[in-house]
Amino acid sequence: MAFTGNFTCDSFKTALLNGDVDFSGGAFKIALYTNSASLNADTSAYTTAGEVVDAGYTAGGSVLTSSVAALSGVSFVSFEDISWSGAITARGALIYEVGGTAVCVLDFGADKTSVLTFTVQFPPATSSTAIIRVS
Repeated sequence: MAFTGNFTCDSFKTALLNGDVDFSGGAFKIALYTNSASLNADTSAYTTAGEVVDAGYTAGGSVLTSSVAALSGVSFVSFEDISWSGAITARGALIYEVGGTAVCVLDFGADKTSVLTFTVQFPPATSSTAIIRVS
């Protein structure tokens, strides 16, 4: 099944309300996936099904560096851009808390291929553009 859009995972919404997610001290990773992955709002945890297996990429993805802030009643989280060396083709990604819940599914819109470096660029960390916003 192909990617069908960007999603905030339902399990993350529940974990957030239960206080089970820690952006100030928890470790978060981003894993890359091919078009054969079946990721959506129901994705509850990291999975290897459909994960990229190209050289330069390690299963499980890479650790993200996050920034947390609150502004005018809006809390938001964004991450620093992240890169992998090598020829990689990916259709999307999953951000997840290490040992915990899936946070969000990112659909790149089409297969993206790198020759030397594959980079995921995150939007600016502001209350109106950050990758995750809660108001």
